[in-house]
Amino acid sequence: MINLNRLDLNLLLTLDVLLREHNVTRAAQRLNLSQPSVSVQLARLREIFDDPLLLPGPRGMQPTMRADELREPLRLALEALERAVSPVNAFDPARASVTWRIAATDYTESAVLLPLLNTLRRDAPASRLAVFELNPGQIKRQAEQGDIDLFFHLREGAPASLHQRLLFTERYVLAGRVGHPAFKRRPSLKQFCQLEHVIVSPEGGGFQAATDDALAARGLTRNVVLSVPHFLFMLDVLARTDLVAVLPERLVANTGALQVVDPPLDLPGFDMLMLWHERLHRDPGHKWLRQQVLAVLGNAGRTNTP
Repeated sequence: MINLNRLDLNLLLTLDVLLREHNVTRAAQRLNLSQPSVSVQLARLREIFDDPLLLPGPRGMQPTMRADELREPLRLALEALERAVSPVNAFDPARASVTWRIAATDYTESAVLLPLLNTLRRDAPASRLAVFELNPGQIKRQAEQGDIDLFFHLREGAPASLHQRLLFTERYVLAGRVGHPAFKRRPSLKQFCQLEHVIVSPEGGGFQAATDDALAARGLTRNVVLSVPHFLFMLDVLARTDLVAVLPERLVANTGALQVVDPPLDLPGFDMLMLWHERLHRDPGHKWLRQQVLAVLGNAGRTNTP
């Protein structure tokens, strides 16, 4: 068995050229080395393979049977290594057959992925998009294991080890059905608290959110009568009942069945980030995908790295 620790790339390159040239002088010229250096390397190769490899002959050096056996496998191995370390080919979205795996909430599906779909279908028609439900507690593990390529997550709780890109800063609005009697003018804080509210509780069953914390700081409470796990059902509820909701503005943009007003109290918004692992940071295809996300959101800022 050949001990690979005794071989280095220079020795293999020298052997490949020697097997092509059958001449130490010509091999040295092709390798841009001195003839004595190539002779020393040939001596090391003979020792490692326990074979003369090249023997003096009437028309230059003649390969041994062992050298003939090495010629083709060595050439193929060096060609494969050259391909592996060559610059990565440019990504051609029009021809790429790739599946991107993205983790998102139903909110970011609406606010980010929905605007992106037409671009992907038009510019990368052979690509596929697999959308997974975002599990905040699993983001780091899924990124490290390669289960998910791209995540959309709030700045709060985003793993610091991943690359981060700010997509937008979101604000909250108060939404209800078109023609809702409470929306003839902006509700007062007292009226706001008296309205019947629906909230999204991702874990299920919760009746308190950030709005309630802001009210509690003023010694106030609101009337939350419905808790749902997803925004999609909430939007239907708002369109068909007199319930109202405080929700992200992008979720109700261009929604004809709903009208919005500013809440009667200051509510902090949130930063939405795009997250990805270092293993994909320089991949041309994933760089293209991230650029498309930024383009459809009209965002051209800088990337924050770990």
